[in-house]
Amino acid sequence: MNTITLTQLKTLLSGYSGWHISLFMPTHQAGQQTQQDPIRFKNLLRQAEEGLLAQGLRTPEVQEILKPAQNLLQEPGFWPNQSDGLAVFFTPTAFHTYHLPLSFEELVIVSHRFHLKPLLPLFAGDGHFYILGLSQNQVRLLEGTQHTVNEIDLETMPATMREALQFERFDKQLQFHTGTPSANKDNRAAAFHGHDPSDEDNNAIVRWFRKIDEELSNVIEDRQAPIVLAGVEYLFPLYKEVNSYPQLIEEGIPGNPEELSPEELQAQAWPLVQSFFMQAQEQAAAQYGELSGTGKTTTDVKEAVLAAHNGRVEFLFVALGIQVWGNFDSSSHSVCVHQPPEPGDEDLLNLAAMQSILNGGTVYAVQPEQVPDHSPLAAVFRY
Repeated sequence: MNTITLTQLKTLLSGYSGWHISLFMPTHQAGQQTQQDPIRFKNLLRQAEEGLLAQGLRTPEVQEILKPAQNLLQEPGFWPNQSDGLAVFFTPTAFHTYHLPLSFEELVIVSHRFHLKPLLPLFAGDGHFYILGLSQNQVRLLEGTQHTVNEIDLETMPATMREALQFERFDKQLQFHTGTPSANKDNRAAAFHGHDPSDEDNNAIVRWFRKIDEELSNVIEDRQAPIVLAGVEYLFPLYKEVNSYPQLIEEGIPGNPEELSPEELQAQAWPLVQSFFMQAQEQAAAQYGELSGTGKTTTDVKEAVLAAHNGRVEFLFVALGIQVWGNFDSSSHSVCVHQPPEPGDEDLLNLAAMQSILNGGTVYAVQPEQVPDHSPLAAVFRY
């Protein structure tokens, strides 16, 4: 698939039995290089085979684990339909592939957990947000990042105001005329004609929006992610009257969202939330600086891993492209760092990041020079 949601990320984190293989590689959408991608993939599978053999598995066991990945080499439709990067995760009992808009460096890791740190730029600054499309005939909820978008199935959400309220006068008394999102304020993207909307009309819309707001609390897990409204501009202040979502972005996407694809909505929403994420990252870095030396921050990998496991990490900066190898024993709460890596080791930066996400912390995956104090990681503790 060409996207990965936060829910899917958490599924990968949930844990499977047996050894976990994480494989990343750049891919190409056109040109002669597309013919080289299967060859690169085959070479990476050879590295995975060597890694599994190094863990003491027998050759027949290794071949059985690798079989689903080997089968991809024989699928004619798989390789021409790539994005910028390919991520493959598999265990003896699970197999996941993602075509993603990130050009990964080639990497194969065999460990007790999936190595997911290269995916974190897709969730930059937590990095995911929602788009709520409101129109006369449809309610849409999309989950996006800077690079991806995924439409969420709203099985229990009232699709229309008539369905929600059985308001028979709606179609007759309130008519929408939608133009383009770029329409100026004097000739608004949405004009109500025939009459000025009555108090009764407004009250009906507000009741409909209240039902939507109530339903969103059941649909959206992470209520710290920003949400952008898409719809005719007249609806924005009415929705804000009933909104209980804590991170509703002030500016919305004007126009009829029924006429826009998920990708078009995502492209218009990202500039509206980008400053939200940048401001949040800057505030987290500033908080790190203010608390440095008080015992509520650390750049020590061992301390950060333990704190993430115990749910103490509020903000975590981790450096992309860098690994710190070792292992963590949850039963004894001991962390060992190894240089060079030993068989069975995992990237402790990845472990700290994933545990922080599972426990509700915010992770910023940044270039090494952007980590406070120029360390592989930097954490701010809740307590």
